[in-house]
Amino acid sequence: MKCPFCQFGDTQVLDTRVSEEGDTIRRRRRCGSCDKRFTTYERIELNMPVIVKKNGSRTDYDAAKLRASLQLALRKRPVPAEAVDAAIHRIAEKLLSSGEREVGSGEVGELVMQELKRVDKIAYIRFASVYKNFEDVTEFQDAIAEIGRERKPPAGK
Repeated sequence: MKCPFCQFGDTQVLDTRVSEEGDTIRRRRRCGSCDKRFTTYERIELNMPVIVKKNGSRTDYDAAKLRASLQLALRKRPVPAEAVDAAIHRIAEKLLSSGEREVGSGEVGELVMQELKRVDKIAYIRFASVYKNFEDVTEFQDAIAEIGRERKPPAGK
């Protein structure tokens, strides 16, 4: 590690600590030349897949854009911020675990719908109506009926 002050190429690690979350390592270092001290951090670098849009263009995964979409669907709904954070985390984990370098925007949309269905049924219907481009009332009725079928207990219980 180069010293940020004098660019000397040899520094000594004085102290190493793991963050409370366990995802970062903090190291205190001292330069062997100018004797100044500085701190470095090590973090895991994960490469999210590139999102391929319907028109074929590619864009980087953007958690802020995902959050904005979820919050728009959840507007004026009684869903805590922690639930939104958890949904975004689950979507990111699924994208990472896919191992794919590129993922279609349709697949991301399906993941969002799964999470919204889990978090808030009304937000799911809102998002699905735009995402699936509902043309008439029967499509809304079908989506609502689908949710209703999932909530009913199996026959005989």
